[in-house]
Amino acid sequence: MFNDLSRMGKYLGQAARMLVGMPDYDTYVEHMRSKHPDKPVMSYEEFFRERQEARYGGGKGRPFRCC
Repeated sequence: MFNDLSRMGKYLGQAARMLVGMPDYDTYVEHMRSKHPDKPVMSYEEFFRERQEARYGGGKGRPFRCC
């Protein structure tokens, strides 16, 4: 029972993070290690910064905007 609740909590947390635009680093690491073992894995800070820039622009040719 607790295993099912734990798993459900993990999925709900992941879904909530996706709704607010906060990426899931653990999923990224798992994907990189299984699908691209020859490529380096970004640190959490690098990953978060890259996802923010992808979502909001971060000054790379696109104007910064909040909505």
